[in-house]
Amino acid sequence: MNDEFESIRNHHEAAVIARIRDRQTTFAHLAERGFLPDVACVALNRLPARYIRHAVDFSFYLSDKERADTERLIADAVEFAFEFVQARVAMRARA
Repeated sequence: MNDEFESIRNHHEAAVIARIRDRQTTFAHLAERGFLPDVACVALNRLPARYIRHAVDFSFYLSDKERADTERLIADAVEFAFEFVQARVAMRARA
């Protein structure tokens, strides 16, 4: 890919990863077995894509309510993802 496009990223990635790191002790068995990237993928797929080049591009234009709503959506998506991956791991263990 051309260097001029390397700055493009999904705004939610950093927030989702930070939230996962905050919650990983609650789901230590998933962290120990290397499932945190799976949790991140599930969570990110539940959120609308918001591509940016710079963090200020997105957050500068958000109101306080929109920022709070986004934080809540991220928290909900991460919780769902932890539960989803945990359930899949448990199903595989029974098979």
